[in-house]
Amino acid sequence: MTVVALDDTDSRERGMCTTYAAHLVAQRLRERGASVERLLLVRLNPAVEYKTRGNAALAVHADVDPAVAFEVATDVVAATAETDDPRTNPGVVVAHEVEAPAAVAEFAARAMREHLDPEEAHSLAAAHGYDTAGWGNGRGVMGALAAVGAWTAFDDWTYERIDYRDPERWGTERRVDADSVFAAADAAYPDAWDTVDRGEGETVCVPHTPGPILYGIRGDDPETVAWVADEIDSEPVHASALFVTNQGTDAHLADADLSDVQDGRAYRVDVTVAGDPETRRGGHVFVPVEADGERIQCAAFEPTKRFRDRVRALVPGDYLTVCGEVSDGTLKLEKFAVRDLVTTARETPTCPSCGNRMESAGAGQGYRCRDCGTDAAGKVPRPLDRDLEVGWYEVPPCARRHVARPLVRGEWDAPVHPER
Repeated sequence: MTVVALDDTDSRERGMCTTYAAHLVAQRLRERGASVERLLLVRLNPAVEYKTRGNAALAVHADVDPAVAFEVATDVVAATAETDDPRTNPGVVVAHEVEAPAAVAEFAARAMREHLDPEEAHSLAAAHGYDTAGWGNGRGVMGALAAVGAWTAFDDWTYERIDYRDPERWGTERRVDADSVFAAADAAYPDAWDTVDRGEGETVCVPHTPGPILYGIRGDDPETVAWVADEIDSEPVHASALFVTNQGTDAHLADADLSDVQDGRAYRVDVTVAGDPETRRGGHVFVPVEADGERIQCAAFEPTKRFRDRVRALVPGDYLTVCGEVSDGTLKLEKFAVRDLVTTARETPTCPSCGNRMESAGAGQGYRCRDCGTDAAGKVPRPLDRDLEVGWYEVPPCARRHVARPLVRGEWDAPVHPER
């Protein structure tokens, strides 16, 4: 079984989509008599600055001669990649087996969580006899090599069915009936997730970029995502493809101590809220957290919408697990778990005789009622009415990263409060 992998064919401004290039590779391999086993969509480190929107690399697993695969892939990339954009630097890697060597699998795992050197990718591919091709600075070889190793590196996989537009419609407004999307999403939830955002009334599965995708349906079951796609009323579908993917898996998150976090990576960290949440200009909400003498700001930015209310409900002393990318010393929250809530606050006591608030009797002397002469040793506990419960909270579907695991997927170590 041959693996033909590709990366970085699209452009933020000009569109295209590497999933479409992979679809074309698979289609042309079938036309050449090959049997295609699967199409793999691998989301890499979402924190790298040179990514396009989703930082996806693709791999086609096919029973085909590697030379034929290399010829087809390079022809497709040369014809479709948006190389007029200087930030688009495609790469192709062809490997002779699906089971990747340990070094290549380890490279794929690191590509989810680190910033890697393109020279390492070229050297590693050459060391294992892989055929490679690059355009521009060849940075795409890095993602393509990660896509080669991903099937061996990871074991949590989901599915996405993508329906594509007729090329003549690219760049025009999409015609997708929202009511049909919401109806299908309701019927298939939770096996298909992040299709819509009910809170915001958005069809999350329909992109707004000028590329070839009409809509993409994600979920845990291939039959379910195909059914949802087929139920949507839209403009004519030009082509369809089913991808096996690491979307919705949290593969980008590394468990770490707060003292170990670095910019450009994503983490899962246990912390304590160290101050009151603050809403800043633009509607962004920041809250300081700390652990073992280290402190960092966590942020829920305006696009996370109602999730910000969850962050605003935190109080100093709450114990959390926070998840997200670190950038410029700030952790961008994707989800958090409340492990322990502060349930009381301390306040100045009231007089048991007259009910008035006592006043300080002086430094270290407690409190005294001026009228009744009653006193108290210090502040007293008052129950807090909290809008949060113990458990996991997440950003809504409209703000979720491709690779972030929604709370409706899998087992969690605390109760979940899913957004849909």
